[in-house]
Amino acid sequence: MRIFVTGASGWIGSALVPDLVEAGHHVIGLARSDASADALAAAGAGAVRGTIDDLDVLRDAAASSDGVIHLAFKHDLAFGGDFQGAAEADRRAVDALGDALAGTDRPFVLASGLLGVAPGRVATERDMPAAEGSPVAVRAATAKATLALALRGVRSSVVRLSPTCHGDGDNGFMAALVATARAKGVSGHLGDGAHRWPAVHRLDAARLFRLAAEQAPAGSVLHGAAEEGVTLRDIAEVIGRHLDVPVVSVAPEDAAEHFGWLGGVLGLDAAASSTLTRELLDWEPVQPGLLADLDKGHYFQTHAATG
Repeated sequence: MRIFVTGASGWIGSALVPDLVEAGHHVIGLARSDASADALAAAGAGAVRGTIDDLDVLRDAAASSDGVIHLAFKHDLAFGGDFQGAAEADRRAVDALGDALAGTDRPFVLASGLLGVAPGRVATERDMPAAEGSPVAVRAATAKATLALALRGVRSSVVRLSPTCHGDGDNGFMAALVATARAKGVSGHLGDGAHRWPAVHRLDAARLFRLAAEQAPAGSVLHGAAEEGVTLRDIAEVIGRHLDVPVVSVAPEDAAEHFGWLGGVLGLDAAASSTLTRELLDWEPVQPGLLADLDKGHYFQTHAATG
C-alpha cells in the first residue's frame, strides 16, 4: 500500500516508517522541515511538505494514498498550556483526511490516548471516555468522529496509546519524571503511588499501527498497552535508585508545584487492557517492559548530559 503518515518523523513515526517500509509498503510522510524530509528519505520514504494546519495538503495526500496513519499532534502547544487549541487543530486535520477518504474503503488510523478512558478501573477497548468538558473529552470526540467514518466508507480505527510510550530517546512523561527528580533531589510519586499507568515500547506501538492499517476492521478501537498498569510508586523507586535520591510521597495539593505540568495527570489511575486488540490483530508485544527499560539506564544518561 501507499500509506500517508502524519507525524512521520516524530517519536512513534520514526519507528513506524521503517517498519512499514520493511513490510513492503510505500510511505509518504508529512514533513514540516528539510530535516524531517531528509530523515524520511534516509528511512526509504517520500515526503510532502506541510503541517497539520495545511488542510489542502492533507486532503491531496490522503486522496492519492491507499491509506492514512495520523500520528501528528501539536504536543508543544498542548504542553505549553493550550491543549484545547492543539485538540481543535487535530480535529480539523481529521475532518480533512476523513473527507478525502470517504467512500474509498481505505484505512484511516488515528493515534489517541488512554488517559481518562475509564478512571479507577481497567479500561477495555469497549469503553468510551465520558469526561464531558475536559481536555480528554475533546480528543475523545475526535476519536468518535474517526470511528464514525466507518459509516462513510472508510476503514477507520483508533489506536489509544499508553501515556508511557517508552524507549531510548523518549522525551515524554518518563523523561519529565527523571528531570523533575534530578532537579528536586527526590523521586516523587503522588499520594501512596498506587496510581497505575499502562505502558508500551515505541517499537511495539509502531507495529500495532502497521497492523491496524493492514488488518483492522472499520470502526475498531485498539489499545496500545503492552503492560496493563505500572504503579507510579514502582516507577519512582527505579528513578530514585538510578539517581541515588530518596523516594518520597507528594501530597495531591502540592502536585502542581512539585511536578509542574505533569502534576495535572499523575493522579489519574488509568490501567488498560489490550486483550481484544491482541486477539483481533495477533499483536504480541516483544520489547522490554517499562521498569526493565528504565533499568537499562538510557533515560538517566540522556538527562545527565542535558539536565
